Amino acid sequence: MAQRPLLIIILLIAVNGVFAQTKDALVGKWLVASGDAQIQIFTSGGKFSGKIVWLKKPNNSTGKPATDDKNPDKTLAKRPILGLDLLNGFTYANEGVWEGGTIYDPKTGKNYSCKITMINQNEIHVRGFVGISLLGRTETWSRIR
Repeated sequence: MAQRPLLIIILLIAVNGVFAQTKDALVGKWLVASGDAQIQIFTSGGKFSGKIVWLKKPNNSTGKPATDDKNPDKTLAKRPILGLDLLNGFTYANEGVWEGGTIYDPKTGKNYSCKITMINQNEIHVRGFVGISLLGRTETWSRIR
């Protein structure tokens, strides 16, 4: 009988270890919800950032590399979308949550505050918002293996 509580405690510790997240769990390559792009998330200077490393349609209708033409800064509007910094300045807040960063939307040329939540090792919720997190949109991204 004394073995049963010990077994339960060992199982709880093992299960908790499986679900525990480390701050570096976010690092890797992620497919956006639409399937149109892959984002490489990495650390730089103690912060988490991400850039576009693959596009389903890397070229525009003329066959040239797609550019950031929606950017209101005309000096940036000619830069290619492929290789573009999309996520910037995230810090690990707590178990499975990265906050304090921004996300850039090349479809609109706008930056948004952003929060990333890890659902499991292969899925994250990326929430872009204006002001408070309630006013925004969430996408689910999948890890590329």
